[in-house]
Amino acid sequence: MFQVTFSNQSLGVLNSLPQASQLSMMEELSALSEEILGERASSIGKFHRKGKVFYRLRLHDLRLYLEKVDLALHCHYMLPKNSLNDFLFRCKLPSSEEAIIEDYNSFWEYLESLSRGK
Repeated sequence: MFQVTFSNQSLGVLNSLPQASQLSMMEELSALSEEILGERASSIGKFHRKGKVFYRLRLHDLRLYLEKVDLALHCHYMLPKNSLNDFLFRCKLPSSEEAIIEDYNSFWEYLESLSRGK
């Protein structure tokens, strides 16, 4: 069993959940062990990002991104399943609003340049 700590983002999401959901989530998180994290057939995904190992855990309608730090697990993010931010984080894409807007604007400028070229 690990001690679980939360980032400001994940704590905010946790606090917004109904109390029964909070308790259920904490029960499932407290049941995590070294063996569960190491299983290949586990429902927990594992990937590397910037020299860190992240674990992706599916709980209810949320996706939790955890990092093992010494004898604790730190929950960096709690993101809604099938959300844009969940996809961006998994695919290593920038997820700041500014980066998304820049990409969005340049995409539309590109489309406009194609239509002008016809």
